Amino acid sequence: MSGPMALEPGGPGGTREDALSPRLADARTLTLALPGGGSRREAVDRLAAELADRIAPAVHPYEVAALLESEGLTGETVRDHYGHPDLFSLAAALFASVPRAHPEPPRPADPWRPDHVRCALRGALFALPGLAYALAGRLLPSDGALRALVVAGLVSWAWNQALGHRAYLRLAAGRREAGRTLLKGAPLGAAAACSAGALLAGPGPVAGAVAVQSAYLAAAGVLLVLGRERLLLAALLPVAAGAAALPWWEPGDPVRAGLPLLSLAGAVAAAVRALRGALAAPPVPGAVRPRPLTSLPYGLFGLAAGVLVLLAGRHQPWWVVVLTVSMGPAEWLLYRCRGLTVAALRAARTVAAFRLRAGAVLAGCLLCYVGPLVPAALLTGADPLLSAALAATLWTALLLQAFGVAWPPALLCLAVAGAAAPTGPGPHALAAGCAVAALCLTGGALWLLGRPAAHA
Repeated sequence: MSGPMALEPGGPGGTREDALSPRLADARTLTLALPGGGSRREAVDRLAAELADRIAPAVHPYEVAALLESEGLTGETVRDHYGHPDLFSLAAALFASVPRAHPEPPRPADPWRPDHVRCALRGALFALPGLAYALAGRLLPSDGALRALVVAGLVSWAWNQALGHRAYLRLAAGRREAGRTLLKGAPLGAAAACSAGALLAGPGPVAGAVAVQSAYLAAAGVLLVLGRERLLLAALLPVAAGAAALPWWEPGDPVRAGLPLLSLAGAVAAAVRALRGALAAPPVPGAVRPRPLTSLPYGLFGLAAGVLVLLAGRHQPWWVVVLTVSMGPAEWLLYRCRGLTVAALRAARTVAAFRLRAGAVLAGCLLCYVGPLVPAALLTGADPLLSAALAATLWTALLLQAFGVAWPPALLCLAVAGAAAPTGPGPHALAAGCAVAALCLTGGALWLLGRPAAHA
């Protein structure tokens, strides 16, 4: 029993020159088993079949030689068992006998896969606060109340856009750093908006409404940046429930005023809780602070976008509600646009082919966003051309901002808003201005998306 056992590869007495098969055992025994050239040819064929999946991707026989050497084949085994003078000769024969095959690498995960629930929640959270005006609006005097609330809202919108961008930059460094930014910036934004509105409102209930609005928007900005959308939704339940019951129930003035205050208290409490959790995170050593003016264009764009939306919806407030709700799908499409463009970059073989695919992705996503807003504008009595132009302007501006291109969208939207606000043009003139802005921004987005380096 000891003789055969000594000839097995890896056995107690074997030479262990190769782990593939008995052909790599003792050279003298193999020579006796394979005396003819035909048998050696069969051995080469068997070796090619065993290593075919590893030989096929090779682009040069030297790669096959390295593979054989890593498997433990010696020069003596190559000569006696396979009938080749050296390792490189055997490698060349194997390389020639196995067809080339280069399998595709596994498809990587989409780095821009959107959170469907979060995007849907954000669209609802942008619109639900408007129910507070349906509840408590009749408690405010008609003279000057709307103007004060609008001015305070614009200041809050611009401030929160800039603060949110800065907080997201800090969030990349650490959660504690983002919490510190929000803890300092949110109260300052609420104070600035409240002061701007109070200058127009004067003392009285309008000033109180401005303060409630400013405090809520500051708290909501904190929760949205820290990803606490569900807490914000829970805080808005009193307002939502009260507004939903209005067609069948008259709650009375105390309830109309109390429900928005209850939602405000819930939002502030949730924001404080979220900030405590963020500040409890360990600090990141050496975290770099963004430059002071880095977030300025994002705030200016927020101001310009607010003015454009107000001008477009001043005669049709229901269309403003539709546009506000669409911000959730808009965010989802921004993620999809980036993910599909990265997939197009991996699939394309030339730069021209990639640019063509990237243009198709941009056109498809833009159409998916603007398309449903046109029938919504017709249903609400708004101008469909203005609706489509404004929606395209906002979405392409947000897309450019997602790539870090902030100043061109901000300045372009500010120019359109600045030209439209003093004169109060009709919907066709405003639509023309938004259309020009949308074309310019779309061209910039197409140029940016078509650059492979932008997706690295």
